[in-house]
Amino acid sequence: MSTPIPTDASDTSHSRPTASLGVNLKSHSVPQLHKAFDIEHMPVEGGDDPRAWSSFHKNIVLALIASASMIAGLAISIQNPAIADMEADLPATASQISLSLSLFIALQGIMPLFWSAISEVKGRKLVYVVSIAILTAGCVVVAISKTIELVIVFRCIQATGSSAVGAIGAATLADIYDPVERGTKMGIYYIAPLLGPSLAPIMGGVLTTAFNWRAPFWFLTAVSGLSCVSIFLFLKDTFRKERSLTYQNLLNTRIKSRARSTMSSRTATIVEKEPPPHTDPEKQTGPDPSLSSSPVIADVALPEIKLTLRDVNPVKPLWLVVRRMNNLIILFASGLMFAFSFVVSFTASRTLSSAYGYNALKVGLVLLSFGLGNLVGSVVGGRWSDMKLAHLKAANGGVSYPEQMRLRTTKIGLIFLPPSVLAFGWVSEKHVHVSAMCVFLFLSGFFMVCAYTSTLAYIVDANNGRSATAVAANSAFRGIGAFVATEIAVPLQDSVGDGWHYTIWTGLLIIVGLLVWLVVQKGGAWREAAEKREQGGLRIANNPGSILAFKYQDLKM
Repeated sequence: MSTPIPTDASDTSHSRPTASLGVNLKSHSVPQLHKAFDIEHMPVEGGDDPRAWSSFHKNIVLALIASASMIAGLAISIQNPAIADMEADLPATASQISLSLSLFIALQGIMPLFWSAISEVKGRKLVYVVSIAILTAGCVVVAISKTIELVIVFRCIQATGSSAVGAIGAATLADIYDPVERGTKMGIYYIAPLLGPSLAPIMGGVLTTAFNWRAPFWFLTAVSGLSCVSIFLFLKDTFRKERSLTYQNLLNTRIKSRARSTMSSRTATIVEKEPPPHTDPEKQTGPDPSLSSSPVIADVALPEIKLTLRDVNPVKPLWLVVRRMNNLIILFASGLMFAFSFVVSFTASRTLSSAYGYNALKVGLVLLSFGLGNLVGSVVGGRWSDMKLAHLKAANGGVSYPEQMRLRTTKIGLIFLPPSVLAFGWVSEKHVHVSAMCVFLFLSGFFMVCAYTSTLAYIVDANNGRSATAVAANSAFRGIGAFVATEIAVPLQDSVGDGWHYTIWTGLLIIVGLLVWLVVQKGGAWREAAEKREQGGLRIANNPGSILAFKYQDLKM
């Protein structure tokens, strides 16, 4: 299969006829590059368009990936109610249990960068099947482990496998739903990863109380194995290379490379009709060939394009995201907020077990209040953010500025989160009635997620054309932040107690609020300057004097 180089043959600025190179891009289903580029609706090879699937078929896909995403959420914190049992049975120290959790969180944050890249080469289904199979295998080994070292290693394997579905779940929905219906489906999908961490404490508590600490991991083995088999049997791959920006970027690179090579070596020969020898007009019986202005078309074919992992190296697009100052600050702030959510669940489990004498089931019931706060905060915060954005955008004549409109909706959450955390810390320190802990756990979870949802929405809004990479970068920052926070949580809690531990977190969350406000004030200018710089680097001059003249500005990593 070959791909001729597309050109703009409409140039008429030269007096003498110019040949145009053949344009035949059916084999790769990409548009002529001088025309408007709409990757969302590119024709697909064979006509099997996932957007044209029936509603029933699409809902099956949604159910499969949402359930897999919920299992990944369960895997994060289902062990928290069993911490005391694990320490006694393996045996293990609190620091070793903390390490198993922090490594899990870090890898689950970082690995999406690689799974996303692989899915652009091998498709979504293969990544789902392989990754969930890895998760299942890791669960089996953890469940039969006799030492904490083995638990730590295979919790890392679990994290590697469970991270994929969060990375490519949204991409799968984008494959099958048009933008006009995607928002509703995304809302349904994102309930699942919130339900996982919310239900994990109570499920872990019930299973540990009824059996032992190994039971939650056998449960994860069963549900992840069922998910893997279901996806293998019933999920049809939604990935289409014609709608992959990675594929189109690679194709464009190859086209430009061949174009330069062709022009420099003059292998792309413009063939023009030689004027016929002088003849007597009276003896001429056919039309004068010299009157023909139609050029002969010369095709310059490219070899079949084969994507490799090197072509979709995640480092370059990641760098393009984090080098923007507005992105870097918001990613850091987002990472700190997410780190807090893991620290509070982990340290609260230790306090409830040691100071209150609760068993795994009671610990899970108390921690459920934090999960419910997350769930309500996600729904309320997301709706509030969208409503305020729509209102401010309408008041501004339909023009949206994400810093001034999206991030301003974080104000309520960022104002009330620090005092809620401070109150929770000192309630835990003084060992007051557990109902007070539940109240402040709920409020902390609610205000944290209210702010977090708006910062995540801003990361998407402020990175048009790179939203998937920006979300993966956010996942990496929050994973690294949670890793560091959980690693220092145990020694900090043991040395200064819950009160001063959460007083420190209160100060960090105040800093988060100040950083977000800095982006509200300065982020727009930073973002626009970065966009102008990047557009200048990506723009291909549309030179009418060139044999190959095309403009392909819309392809961005």
